[in-house]
Amino acid sequence: MEDILKQLPQRAKDTHNENKKFFTKLKKKPPKKLDELMVSLHEAEFERTDCLQCANCCKTTGPLFTPKDIERIAKHFRMKPQHFIETYLRVDEEDDYVLQQVPCTFLGADNYCSIYEVRPKACREFPHTDRKKFQQISNLTLKNVAICPAAFNIVEEMKKRLP
Repeated sequence: MEDILKQLPQRAKDTHNENKKFFTKLKKKPPKKLDELMVSLHEAEFERTDCLQCANCCKTTGPLFTPKDIERIAKHFRMKPQHFIETYLRVDEEDDYVLQQVPCTFLGADNYCSIYEVRPKACREFPHTDRKKFQQISNLTLKNVAICPAAFNIVEEMKKRLP
């Protein structure tokens, strides 16, 4: 996995222009069964991929925390939401709550998440490759293929399946 993660940024860079063209075309005319295809590709990839072997998303990026996420996680810690915010979060340039630092504070040395059951929505849905109307998040996907080997593989398989 270490080798894959070392190579991933360069592989993502090498395919970036090709992927950008692919997503531009996909956005203009999404296939009728795109959502079904994405769920199928996502499920097949995650049968082969063990996130606990990687956790690169948790090591290199921080999720956005919604107000509901903050309430839920603060309750889990028996904290007031404002105290949770002050302890773990900051406001980014887009006025969103994000972690004060990466790797994620809640990531253990074993790659397990200490708040997995109450983790933010962004973490639950990452890498967003089984999302409905997938073509609408192409910019996010272009970023995620450089972070997540599974997302990279899913996009490569999409390009083979969709002309």
